Amino acid sequence: MQNEDGSPRRGLTAVLRTPARAAEPLFAQAPKVWQRRLPYAVVAAAVLSLLPVTITVLTNDYKAGGGWAGALGVAQTVPLLLAPTRPLIAWAVVLLADTVGAFVLIHADRITGQPWPWTPMVIVGYLLLMAALGLRESIRTLVAVWLATGAVGALIGFSQPDGVTNTHALLFVLAGVMLVVTGALRGVGDAQRRVAEQESISEGERAQRTLLEERARIARELHDVVAHHMSVITVQADSAPYRLPGLPEEVRQEFGSIAASARESLSEMRRLLVVLRGDGPDGERAPQPGLARLQQLVEATVRAGLPVELSLAEGAARAAEAVPAVDLSAYRIVQEALANVVRHAPGATTRVSVRHDVRGAGEVLVLVVNGRARGAAVDLESSGTGHGLVGMRERVRLTGGTLDTGPLPDGGFRVAARLPLRSPTEDSS
Repeated sequence: MQNEDGSPRRGLTAVLRTPARAAEPLFAQAPKVWQRRLPYAVVAAAVLSLLPVTITVLTNDYKAGGGWAGALGVAQTVPLLLAPTRPLIAWAVVLLADTVGAFVLIHADRITGQPWPWTPMVIVGYLLLMAALGLRESIRTLVAVWLATGAVGALIGFSQPDGVTNTHALLFVLAGVMLVVTGALRGVGDAQRRVAEQESISEGERAQRTLLEERARIARELHDVVAHHMSVITVQADSAPYRLPGLPEEVRQEFGSIAASARESLSEMRRLLVVLRGDGPDGERAPQPGLARLQQLVEATVRAGLPVELSLAEGAARAAEAVPAVDLSAYRIVQEALANVVRHAPGATTRVSVRHDVRGAGEVLVLVVNGRARGAAVDLESSGTGHGLVGMRERVRLTGGTLDTGPLPDGGFRVAARLPLRSPTEDSS
């Protein structure tokens, strides 16, 4: 369930499980105003009801005297107003007031047969404080509070007058139960928060790992492109003295140095490829595909059961071949987009368009649009591995282009990439 703003709907139980920080009031992180004000309303209602009842009972039942009854009523109830913000301070003040009240009641005129050392009103207010403490403080603090409550009650018990109903054990047990229940609620909230934080960290690590994997895959593919050019440089430099007779010795040596440098660079790239592929020197070294093989890719996708229409403009493949990185990136973007359609929108009609924009330095424009899936479509950004979109973004960034992806009003999805045929460094030179 969600609120109108799209945030998860949180009931009172969920708010109880949300721990307050050290400087925050109880329920400070609640999404609704009435939930944040609820602790203040509860303690205000408790004080307004307990104060007159305490004064009345101490005056009429215990015959403690009007002055003492009023003073004890205020001291035992008004500090409860601090429970939402400073429950430990409120507990210390109330415990002191209750202790003083117990000794005062020893000398009351009608103590025989009455609850002592804790009156019923004291027990109700104390349990309210235990609830506030349990929802906020640590386990160590709660244990200390409970033991202090028992110790104070035991010490007061040495002064117990004859004929009273001892309520020390009752308060000790009820306070322990209240602390256990509210502390358990807060513990559940703490555990859920830690799990959510860990899931967030894991999601970030997974996204970073996916990004690194895609970059490594792109680097492996581009190795073959760069290695081809290095091989051409080596052959041309080695064969220059034979193709161009009569060259001076200095020129021959210069060509030899160029060939040696090219061979050394090619060897270093092969070592890098071993690291990137992680499968030893016998890894796959097949030629990298380009737009010239796009028709084969579409035909294979159609045979797999996905209806695809291809529009490959004349000159687009030829223009991309002049820049191998663009040629490879355009092919991979179409490949990743079709794979996403197969995974997340099976059976959807898909249109692939590749054309060459000759304005300026020239661009290759790639557009893949799929309609609504025959089954239930799944959001690409929130399900599956997400490798497709990550890979597309990295390939577009490699060529200095732009990528536009997003859902369509009719339920389909659109991938549009612009891949310049000249790098930004070439444009600025």
